[in-house]
Parts: sequence; structure tokens; C-alpha cells
Amino acid sequence: MNDSSFAVRVADTDLVPEPLDPEQIVSGTPEVTGKVVWESPDGRRVRGIWQITPGVVTDTEADEMFVVVSGSATVEVEGGPTLRVGPGDMAVLREGDRTTWTVHETLRKVYALTLPE
Repeated sequence: MNDSSFAVRVADTDLVPEPLDPEQIVSGTPEVTGKVVWESPDGRRVRGIWQITPGVVTDTEADEMFVVVSGSATVEVEGGPTLRVGPGDMAVLREGDRTTWTVHETLRKVYALTLPE
């Protein structure tokens, strides 16, 4: 992690496996990798890179803003909108949103999370 200003080449950053809970997988064999590139001292603010291969998964979201770098997905928010995201798209998810991600092409995103106290 870094405690000063920095830049990261997102497309070339090596990511590490972040295994999904098997109960999150609806269909396919999606695999998740990621890397935290910055975290606040209290651990509540996290910035990173995340990638998922094609498949369908469910999740309960944190307070998150992300920008898709490559790939595409449809994110259905339970009781809310259906978001179609691809390269260059920014999306905001609310803490507690229950989502279903249908990943069409391996999706890589950069994200900023704010976790509850």
C-alpha cells in the first residue's frame, strides 16, 4: 500500500485470487482477482482493482463507486435499476444493495469503497 500520491497502470497490474463463496455463484465458473492499492489508516476507505471472469454471481454491496476499464456486465439491483456497464462507464452502488452480476466479458474495474464504522 501507498501513503503518498501515486499512479497505477490498471491494465498491467498483477491481481491475486479472491475466491468467491460458492453460494454466490449462480451459473458458470466465474473467478475473481483483485488488488487493494490504497487503504486509509482506519481501514474504512479502500481503493483498488477488481476483475471477474464470465458467469453470474450475487453480492451484497458496500458503498462503492467504480469505473470499468475493460469487459462488460449487467448488474441487477434488487428492487432497483439494472445497470449495463462497459469500458469507461462509472457506476455507484449503495451499501446493502443486493445485486446479481451477469458478466459477459471478463470485467476489470477500479473502485473506491467506503466501509461502515
